[in-house]
Amino acid sequence: MPSLGPDMEAGTLVEWLVKPGDWVKRGDVVAVVETQKGAIEIEIFQAGQVEQILVNLHSKVPVGTPLARIRAEGGGALGTPATAPSIPLSVPPLVAPPSLPLVAPRAASGVRASPAARRLAEERGIHLSTVTGSGPAGAITYADVERVGETGAPSEKKRALWLDLAAMRTAIATAMARSKREIPHYYLQHQVDVTACEQWLSQKNATLPPDRRLLIAALAIKAVALATRRFPAFNGFYRDNKYEPAPTVHVGVAIAIRGGGLAAPALHDADQLSVDDLMSRMRDLVQRTRSGRIRSSEISDPTITVSNLGERGVETLYGIIYPPQVAIVGFGKTVVRPWVIDGAIGPRPVVDITLSGDHRVSDGHAGALFLAEIGKLLQEPEKL
Repeated sequence: MPSLGPDMEAGTLVEWLVKPGDWVKRGDVVAVVETQKGAIEIEIFQAGQVEQILVNLHSKVPVGTPLARIRAEGGGALGTPATAPSIPLSVPPLVAPPSLPLVAPRAASGVRASPAARRLAEERGIHLSTVTGSGPAGAITYADVERVGETGAPSEKKRALWLDLAAMRTAIATAMARSKREIPHYYLQHQVDVTACEQWLSQKNATLPPDRRLLIAALAIKAVALATRRFPAFNGFYRDNKYEPAPTVHVGVAIAIRGGGLAAPALHDADQLSVDDLMSRMRDLVQRTRSGRIRSSEISDPTITVSNLGERGVETLYGIIYPPQVAIVGFGKTVVRPWVIDGAIGPRPVVDITLSGDHRVSDGHAGALFLAEIGKLLQEPEKL
């Protein structure tokens, strides 16, 4: 059971997407786990063959509990991958619990379906008898129901039912209270003229279909990601009384969920993505997060977070750092302000960028340089 955040102690296994004998590769989704953050898709991080399932469906188990035994390609024992230390794959010899139900139970209706699939079908008003199962013995999985429902997306109200928003608020409260209690925050604000961004976006979007047009949020995330290369003190984790700079840039994107929820899953390797690819992945991430389909790697490894409330009319926001991260960058609404250009005052679109930093790792001087670098990068959007 992977750790999907510093506040997570246990998770409930609601669906297996593999069975003994199946071959898996890095990045495959193998199970669905329910946590306070919603339903999380659990990924595998090394290639191998599923040898044994160790945890029953609907079982709640502590973080670190082995869920399955995997045999590496070539027949060797599977070691713990260094790239994903939070997801334990190296499993010592264990005695499997007796009579593990690898096949979803058959209901009175005679249809085999996992609990997660039944709940999703009920929320979307889909009769299970109309769904073709792809699981063991023809059992219907969550993904099977989801494919059927793609032609008619569920309402926001039904989406919210899949997420336990009360539990999510409790998890958020716990993490934020811990952050304010343990992390010595400092706060900085920087104003940036985004005329160049608006002009570049206007020209770029004129050549793109509506579903591929870019938002200024994509430029903001890319600028933050690139700025962390020069200022690594803002991209990493504070654990065990020391700072660990991250070797990669996984930007957590704060996403509001209707009904009061909030999540900040990661856009992986954001500094390496083109703005077009980043925008495409961001759209996909927002859609999946709001429908309760976040992947384990997305929720467990953001190295810095970006929050943008400009669409809600907020001009300036100061975020609370999500531990063990050490910084969060905020972007506000674009506002037309008087601005001095070549000695003359004129109207310019201006955005407030803020930084909440961890004083154990960085200080106001470094934070000011970091914000200035973000602003400088936004002056040349064509190079992002």
